[in-house]
Amino acid sequence: MELNRMVIPAKNHDQTILKPDDEVEVVTLVGGGSNMEETIDKPWQLGPFSFKSRLITGTGKYSTLELMREALDASACEVTTVAVRRERLTDKTGRNILDFLDLKKLTILPNTAGCFSADDAIRHARLGRELLTNLDNPGAQWVKLECLGDTKTLLPDPVETLRATEILVKDGFHVLAYTSDDPILARSLKKAGATCVMPAGSPIGSGQGILNPNNIRIILEYLKGDDADYPVVVDAGVGCASDVAFAMELGCDGVLLNTAIAQAKKPVTMAIAMKNACIAGRLSFLAGRISKKLYAQASSPMEGLIS
Repeated sequence: MELNRMVIPAKNHDQTILKPDDEVEVVTLVGGGSNMEETIDKPWQLGPFSFKSRLITGTGKYSTLELMREALDASACEVTTVAVRRERLTDKTGRNILDFLDLKKLTILPNTAGCFSADDAIRHARLGRELLTNLDNPGAQWVKLECLGDTKTLLPDPVETLRATEILVKDGFHVLAYTSDDPILARSLKKAGATCVMPAGSPIGSGQGILNPNNIRIILEYLKGDDADYPVVVDAGVGCASDVAFAMELGCDGVLLNTAIAQAKKPVTMAIAMKNACIAGRLSFLAGRISKKLYAQASSPMEGLIS
């Protein structure tokens, strides 16, 4: 309360007498901007599974299996990928990678990393299914399909990827198809029965982030136009937390990454950053960003200014 431009403390209000020509200002506080109710995200469906975390991690490139376990735990991920290899998922000392994964918390996603043809990828997928079936792991139901074009770029071969998807779907797999950011190919993979389409933000392990967000936007439009819950996951190329947040703000359902955590100077710290970025980006998308304007627009109301 202000009387004739002098602040009157609340304790003096009862003793203050107003005169006919007095100027009185009654001031309160207002929010800087509009109010929005807090949005709680719902679990998302990825093939036969439902998850709370939208961050999917990989298990490669860590200096030790102990560090891998610590980083995965810090990321709070519920899904992690493993590659099918002749070494039967063991390292050079004979230790099994599954011994370092909490199978009560994690669903294993076998992948066909390193395959360069549909036939090779299909073979690896079937071997992975058999291996995880013998371990009584629910991850036997699905596969992350990678069918690469060459060793230099590690970009997916579109023809072989599509062919492998068609065959594996008929074979009963839930196929999560790694692909380029080509909207037409993404649409074809969904039509072929892929459970999820996973466009690359940039080449595998490059850390360049999302190079072509417009193509990701088109993929989201094409694949979610008639099915808003169809999962689209950015896979590969992210390098830092802001890349993850950006992918989620575009409207992607999740992000799959490996190198960005495993090769960071402090992998566990980066894992925490990636976890929080994924949450922040998703909530930002759900909240709905403001439109971009050329000129300023005051966040506090212009009415009631003290003048």
